[in-house]
Amino acid sequence: MENSTAQTDATPSQLIDERIKELADWRGGMLARLRALIKQAEPAVVEEWKWRGVPVWSCNGMICTGETYKNAVKLTFAKGAALDDPSDLFNASLDGNTRRAIDFHKGDDVDEEALKALVRAAVALNAARAAR
Repeated sequence: MENSTAQTDATPSQLIDERIKELADWRGGMLARLRALIKQAEPAVVEEWKWRGVPVWSCNGMICTGETYKNAVKLTFAKGAALDDPSDLFNASLDGNTRRAIDFHKGDDVDEEALKALVRAAVALNAARAAR
């Protein structure tokens, strides 16, 4: 995973902005697009910056992370194994008991409505678990 954004006094949102800018290829555009869809799906989402450079989106608990690799942008859903995925978006980390991920590659289409539904399902799952 690439990680050159320096830790500063910047907010997590500013650090994510910097990450998007420093990815001067398709990955920056993809990360920005996925971020916008997450925010559309859940306007109350909180952006975090963890593990020395990983964007994280949370609402009543972690929703997903946004990692960037040489050939992919990966959204890893913290409780993805517990989510229904009727559009079969999950295409990575399928063997684990907890997480599920979506790898986006250069030129991939993004099913925006299905992704937003998955984010909303993750938020609902977090809220249900928080209510217990």
